[in-house]
Amino acid sequence: MKLPRNISGADLIKALKKLGYESVRQKGSHIRLKTIVNGEHNITIPNHNPIKSCTLSAILLAIAIHNSLSKDELIEKLFSEK
Repeated sequence: MKLPRNISGADLIKALKKLGYESVRQKGSHIRLKTIVNGEHNITIPNHNPIKSCTLSAILLAIAIHNSLSKDELIEKLFSEK
């Protein structure tokens, strides 16, 4: 599945809640998320609209690795209309 375009930080945060991520703090336009699913993992999401595609790709890769998924599987899980 292709990387979604024109996704905002708020939309990404909403999608990541499906995987157990919760917002723990914000500094400026960056929001820190944390999950304890599959062990503790922290990730910082820029609250920009849209998130640059290279930034989004790096964030999704880090989350996919933490959840033992391929990046395509993660994109499918987060953004498919199921």
